[in-house]
Amino acid sequence: MLPSIFGENLFDDWFGFPGFRELQNMDRKLYGRHAAHEMRTDVHEHEDRYELDIDLPGFKKEEIKLDLDHGYLSVSASKGLEEKKNDQAGRLIRQERYMGSMQRSFYVGTALKAEDVSAKFEDGVLRLSIPKREQEKLPEKKVIAIE
Repeated sequence: MLPSIFGENLFDDWFGFPGFRELQNMDRKLYGRHAAHEMRTDVHEHEDRYELDIDLPGFKKEEIKLDLDHGYLSVSASKGLEEKKNDQAGRLIRQERYMGSMQRSFYVGTALKAEDVSAKFEDGVLRLSIPKREQEKLPEKKVIAIE
């Protein structure tokens, strides 16, 4: 345990050069105060389908992309933020740009087609409904005898 004279983080004092704290909090500027909880996913199984609830707070529907490729359903989200600060005379004092993206993939099987998946984005939660499909059986392992 660190003594209380160091505050919350001992390294804040050591790495206190200008801009370091801003770099640490860049994800908060992009995604809001719940940045550490990005892409948390709840998977619910029903008799005929799976439902995925993916938390994407701070994103808009236009910033989210879904892809189905070779049995993998990929969810990606990206956004940018531009911040300008002017002095009273209107001269540009500081201008910053932040870009961020995240992605997560789920194996859903090769029998699934993109039109089978339904998606709805509401209140920062992406809800996917994925029907259960019978998967193709892989060929059984055969042993070859050596003569």
